[in-house]
Amino acid sequence: MTDDANAPWLIVGLGNPGPEYAANRHNIGFMVVDLLAERIRGSFKRAQKAQAQVVEGRMGPPGPGSRRVILVKPMSYMNLSGGPVTALRDFYKVPTAHVVAVHDELDIDYGVLRLKLGGGDNGHNGLKSMTKAMGAEYHRVRCGIGRPPGRMQVADFVLKDFSSAERKDLEWFVDRAADSVECLVAEGLERAQSAYNS
Repeated sequence: MTDDANAPWLIVGLGNPGPEYAANRHNIGFMVVDLLAERIRGSFKRAQKAQAQVVEGRMGPPGPGSRRVILVKPMSYMNLSGGPVTALRDFYKVPTAHVVAVHDELDIDYGVLRLKLGGGDNGHNGLKSMTKAMGAEYHRVRCGIGRPPGRMQVADFVLKDFSSAERKDLEWFVDRAADSVECLVAEGLERAQSAYNS
């Protein structure tokens, strides 16, 4: 598959399915793609070709500048995300460089965004699964959640809801992450990095 400028983009929010996980730190990827779906006036439907929910639409300015996008929430649990994502990438004929994973990142302070192409998984099970399934050369929108306090285990921390202090800024943070995805798709990685990396 060639990296064709007109090829669609697959925007993957990483998270765990089910209401008990909905407000967890680990589910910020779902929160961002939910907002993007609202912005393109789409609602998630079950994918026919994979264990996932998808919204198809267009992003960016109307006319030739708009890009076809498929928003994805894998329904397979975080550590198995690679299977559904790869199946959808192949079904929609999306180059791997047009796949964007939106995910929580422990090694970045809460509220900070970093965008990049490729790289390691930093112990993130969703990224680990995606990289194993299709290689590492996809984009990442890394949403900082910070490190767990004290001796709290990482697994406990990411599967807890955002604190009340964090929730004050959460809507702003999710909004900014969604903006960064739109900028990446419309204007490319360098422009998005200079505008949103902090």
